[in-house]
Amino acid sequence: MSPTSVHHFRHQCLLQRWVTAVQGYLTLQSTICTNPPMIQNPRRKYHAKAKEMSLTQINHVLKANEYSLKSNGYDGRYNGSVKGFDSNILPSNSPCEDRRSAATCLQSRSMLFGVFDGHAGSACVQAVSERLFYYIAMSLFPLKTLTEIEEAVESERPVLPVLQWHKHPNDYVSTDAGKLYFNSLRAYWQEMIELHEDDDSDVQTALRNAFKRLDNDISLEAQVDFGVPFAHFTPLRVALSGCTACVAHVDREDLHVANLGDSRAVLGVQGDDGRWSAVTVTNDHNAHNQDEMQRVLSEHSSSERKTVVRHGRLLVLLIPFRAFGDIKFKWSGELLNRIYEARPELLIGNENAKMLLPNYHTPPYLIADPEITYHKLRPQDKFLILATDGLWELMHRQTVVQVLGEHLSDMQWKKPVSGLCFTVGQIHRLLQERKSRAFSALEDENSATHLIRHALGSDGSGSVEPKRLSKMLSLPQDLARMYRDDITIIVIHFNS
Repeated sequence: MSPTSVHHFRHQCLLQRWVTAVQGYLTLQSTICTNPPMIQNPRRKYHAKAKEMSLTQINHVLKANEYSLKSNGYDGRYNGSVKGFDSNILPSNSPCEDRRSAATCLQSRSMLFGVFDGHAGSACVQAVSERLFYYIAMSLFPLKTLTEIEEAVESERPVLPVLQWHKHPNDYVSTDAGKLYFNSLRAYWQEMIELHEDDDSDVQTALRNAFKRLDNDISLEAQVDFGVPFAHFTPLRVALSGCTACVAHVDREDLHVANLGDSRAVLGVQGDDGRWSAVTVTNDHNAHNQDEMQRVLSEHSSSERKTVVRHGRLLVLLIPFRAFGDIKFKWSGELLNRIYEARPELLIGNENAKMLLPNYHTPPYLIADPEITYHKLRPQDKFLILATDGLWELMHRQTVVQVLGEHLSDMQWKKPVSGLCFTVGQIHRLLQERKSRAFSALEDENSATHLIRHALGSDGSGSVEPKRLSKMLSLPQDLARMYRDDITIIVIHFNS
């Protein structure tokens, strides 16, 4: 064969190999699409290759956002029933869509605690975590105090602080909309002054009014002031995203919990026999709550019964049935279309904002009216856990209370074993378990951190498996959300 012919022959061979490879690839893709169960789970593949973290690395991740405050004997400033609190956040989403807040009301010495779980972005959860406690404080103030505040602002005199915040340095604070937020809050207290509302309004009414008024202000701000295009926390972006909230108000022995969505408050109770029990203080507002399902269905026409909630989600999209923001579930279709036409850049890369939701006929479908529970604290009530659903998806409430109760009392690993019959193997396992529990107890002075450690690393028998914990914490960002949500916990310790 001539050189030219040889070259041509080689070219034809290479071309044929390329065609064969492409056909093979296309065949493989077709197989993947039609038979997904045959493909190995990429998460398992990652786990097999993941490099185990050292104890120092594990603790660095777990403790990066932990915060504790012990109020015993601290200047007499804090609530007598609250001994202190621990909190922590472990992100999964980037940016994290959970927030936490804790503050002392300086007028009454009562304390406020809250966990907030955002969705469709972090704008709404950031705004609510910063603003809600101010609305609650104003709702609790007597008319005389509100009048004094207004006179001081009007005459440009200093206003005494309303709240003392207890924040971790990593807790983000937005300053872009400070003036707007203050003006809305001022309008609220001016309205209460003009209406001469009763000074003796109870805490439940104050909490409900604060929640509903803040949500209403978020909606109004989005309609009046569109803000700077492409900014992260414009009023419209705040209103288009959403968040749930679980807030506790503690005033001496009076505990009120206001809940909106699917975060939870659970009370840790220790009986006379030393055993721990979990008392759920809140109800989830989602499709698993039949009373909540009936409420949602009753608020819309019978023709919508099959479309209001589908696949356990509100209008096939939203899991919680109560939330702040989320105007795409609250505003009229006409108003939503007008906003989208005026701000088309909001639709860029925002799947949640695109067009009206299907079967959107009789809004609002979502409310921000909290369910409020009252509990009179007793000596056996040792702690209250507020946590976003990231914790409850991984641990049952009784397990959470048991793990934390044992951690606080050191009951398990200090219990004597004399008088019991054990084999050598059983004694060895018991000593290993006690060693693990003792080590864990010494590692975590922060109760919230201790719960996160167990939620991610539990071996199912009450101990933490270091390898499992390492794998859960070392997951890359794009895989972490497949295994868990953001986890935010506040543990409030009570004086007996």
